[in-house]
Amino acid sequence: MAKVRILPDRVANQIAAGEVIERPAAVVKELVENALDAGATRIEVEFRHGGRSLMRVEDNGGGMSRDDALLALERHATSKIAEAGDLDRLASYGFRGEALPSIASVSRFELQTREAGRDVGTEVLVNGGKLVHVRDCGRPVGTRIEVTHLFNSVPARRKFLKTDQTESAHIIQCVRLYALACPQVAFTLVEDGRVIFRSPECTTLADRVGEIFGRQTAAALVPIEAAESGLRLSGLIGRPGIGRATRHEMIVFVNRRPVDSRTLNYALIESYHESLPKGRYPLAFVFFECDPAAVDVNVHPAKREVRFRSDPAVRSFVIRAVLARLRELNAPAAATAGPGAQGAEPPRPASVAPAVSISPPIPPPKLSTPVVPTVSPSALRHPSMPAIPAAPPAAVPRPELPAPDWHFIGLAHGNFALFETAAGLVLLDRRAAHERVWFERLQAQFREGTVPGQQLLLPVPVELDPIATALLLERMELLQACGLAVAEFGRNFFRIEAVPAWMEPGDAEPFLRDLLGRLREGLNPDVAREEIARLAATKAVRLPEAPGETELRALVGQLFATRHPLTSPAGRPTFIEVNHAELARRFQKLA
Repeated sequence: MAKVRILPDRVANQIAAGEVIERPAAVVKELVENALDAGATRIEVEFRHGGRSLMRVEDNGGGMSRDDALLALERHATSKIAEAGDLDRLASYGFRGEALPSIASVSRFELQTREAGRDVGTEVLVNGGKLVHVRDCGRPVGTRIEVTHLFNSVPARRKFLKTDQTESAHIIQCVRLYALACPQVAFTLVEDGRVIFRSPECTTLADRVGEIFGRQTAAALVPIEAAESGLRLSGLIGRPGIGRATRHEMIVFVNRRPVDSRTLNYALIESYHESLPKGRYPLAFVFFECDPAAVDVNVHPAKREVRFRSDPAVRSFVIRAVLARLRELNAPAAATAGPGAQGAEPPRPASVAPAVSISPPIPPPKLSTPVVPTVSPSALRHPSMPAIPAAPPAAVPRPELPAPDWHFIGLAHGNFALFETAAGLVLLDRRAAHERVWFERLQAQFREGTVPGQQLLLPVPVELDPIATALLLERMELLQACGLAVAEFGRNFFRIEAVPAWMEPGDAEPFLRDLLGRLREGLNPDVAREEIARLAATKAVRLPEAPGETELRALVGQLFATRHPLTSPAGRPTFIEVNHAELARRFQKLA
């Protein structure tokens, strides 16, 4: 039986590194936090090959003496706290004293530092947890840490790293978060010798958001400020109606610490339930402040998750604050537009039963019945380009799924077509049916590379953040194959010069942003065309206000010519059927 033993410090540090240093971005996070805690006003971050070969963080903070530099490489050595009670009044990012020894145990770690009042600095080199040398060096006041050959002493960990592109995206996102948390600090981020962003000291959060996320994003935001019972919420939130397909631009800070808080995220989403469609996420860069004793930041190795003493109180405060601000924005429109303005409850439509014909049912038309146009051509289309197709072209017929023998009765609530069948009644969702037809047609076009396009007389300008810019430049061929022509027009600036024939020019910018959001979530390039077709189907549908019987019959024929007529691309049913037995049960009739 093996005996109990105390692990050597080197092994203990490598075990700790498995929790603290999950990926290269975690190294950058810890080093940037140390720089901010040291009072730096200028921080430069450089990395290569997704952080595998090099990560360098240099600051102009207070620096360290030789003794402090050596002591900082010991486990649980920190200048942030001295006793357990200090955890209830944390005012710093770091406090555990595990980061530097953990990093040094799994990499080649070089630290150069000089504090004010000393003529020379100190250089410490550690390789895989072993001290190589300690010597004097010349450098300005501040600290420079260079980490190379990450996980060289634990090769198994390197196998679990993702691609350079993925690891780079995590590093960029990490630096952006801390740049937002501290607008008064100048940040520079360099990847493989290329400057990703350089943001000088900013006096306001709006300036920093504009530097990093683009001026168009900053223009879509409004300030928010609220305080109540020791709780405070400040920052910027998106205007009503402006949303994103992903949560990447919904960023929250707790006592200036960037966190992933389900309590705050859900509070923001719930606050916008009347201002955004379902499935869209608000823009938000908000700072929540409370008593440090009311929040526990020591519940996650990476300190990204926090726990509030009273989740319901925090949630209700944030909802009230955001709703009050949104209602302020909606109040002028509601006052001038009357009862139908945004923010007021729309009048309920009168309940009118569809007229049912008592004459014998009209036989259904053949599938070749022409379709009445459902999409109006764009006024911005270039004269030399072909006209925009007015309706979804018919999908390839499938003999095994013939059009059903449905007899049209009427239209309910504008979007639902009612049909009589031999088995009962069918209610067809027009939008879901159109989306299925469009999806399969666009999917075939994307696969074959035959997407018709239209050149725009007035290109649509788009300003993106650095991560979205990198994704766009890497996926330019994919976008061109899908009918989008995007030209680079400057640093993080682009112009949409052509769009697919089914797209209105006004939808080009939100469509491009939504697509880049999906790509940032790790969309596999092999299935990207299918995802683009699914996203495009929702944009391509233009429902006529008063369709006739001919159009609805033709839509049924086109729907059943698709491969999956029962559901929309999003998985919603295209129609529901109520059979005679269900009707009899509802009306309490005996069989």
